[in-house]
Amino acid sequence: MLEKEIWGNSIESWGISIIIIVAVIIIIKLISLFNKRVIKAFTKKTANRLDDIVYDAIESPILFGIALLGLWIAIHRLIAPDGLVRAVDNAYKILVVLNMTWFIVRLVNSLLEVYWVNRADNSQRTQKHASRMMPVIKRTALVIIWLIGIVMALSNVGVNISALLGTLGIGGIAFALAAQDTIKNIFGAFTIFADRPFSIGDVIRIDNFEGTIIDVGARSTKMRNYDKRVITFPNYKIADASIINISAEPMRRVVTKLGLTYDTTPEKMNEAMNILKDMPSKVEFVATKDLVVNFTDFTDSALTITFIYFIEKKGDIGKTTSDVNMEILSAFNTAGLNFAFPTQTLYFEGNKSIDS
Repeated sequence: MLEKEIWGNSIESWGISIIIIVAVIIIIKLISLFNKRVIKAFTKKTANRLDDIVYDAIESPILFGIALLGLWIAIHRLIAPDGLVRAVDNAYKILVVLNMTWFIVRLVNSLLEVYWVNRADNSQRTQKHASRMMPVIKRTALVIIWLIGIVMALSNVGVNISALLGTLGIGGIAFALAAQDTIKNIFGAFTIFADRPFSIGDVIRIDNFEGTIIDVGARSTKMRNYDKRVITFPNYKIADASIINISAEPMRRVVTKLGLTYDTTPEKMNEAMNILKDMPSKVEFVATKDLVVNFTDFTDSALTITFIYFIEKKGDIGKTTSDVNMEILSAFNTAGLNFAFPTQTLYFEGNKSIDS
């Protein structure tokens, strides 16, 4: 009974190959159970994250490699046509290389996640930049590693890579020309993430546009302006543009020009300047550092005081500016200081004049 042949092999040979496959499945299940109960439990107890990373990266490729080996042994012990044997051997070689590539991809992704984004010495802002950069980095790493793995797998089965690349050369050139903007945008994204001129949520100014950054992708960056409209910029244009990061400024500089009437005495002018110099003690979030108060100009209709002050980062710019202006108006009125406005004096013969 066992000697009866089916497709050139005895029932006994078919049975042994099936037993090998079943045994491999059982072995995989046992190894998987052992890993979860023993090895994974051990790695969780250690303070080092590296063993967890290696375990997570290597477990599935090892189990898949055992399955490949068992299947290869089960097939190879059977009598088969030479063409089928060569096809099985080539497929086995390709899958082994791709399995190793799979392990490397899993390992690299885990290492990037743990040792780059979650570095203990990173500041919160740096971690935010790294986490935003991570999807692009992972995709790029995955593509590069898989391309190398595929090339090695094909080379391992005797494919002439140089001839293949030569065949694809014309198509590759055409594709590169068609995709050059996409490639520029991807490199622009790398430039943005590497230089870190801004992050998500920052208010920036790009050329004549100003608003809040809401997304940075592989191809484009999106900004919401003050009209609540979303503006999309290609990444390569942002990489070449001059960027002002308003959110990153330590303090906001405000320049105010105040014009007093020409009947203001030197004593009153000094009083006005002292009121302005005392502004940090009167209005919250006005910095005491770098305060500038100068009597700067004799204009056509006013004596001009230039008042430069800085609003601290934690202060609301609009409210603080309003509070300062209100305090100036109140203090100047109390002190009897008159703001100038454009006037003209016309002189006629007979020493009469008319003010307008």
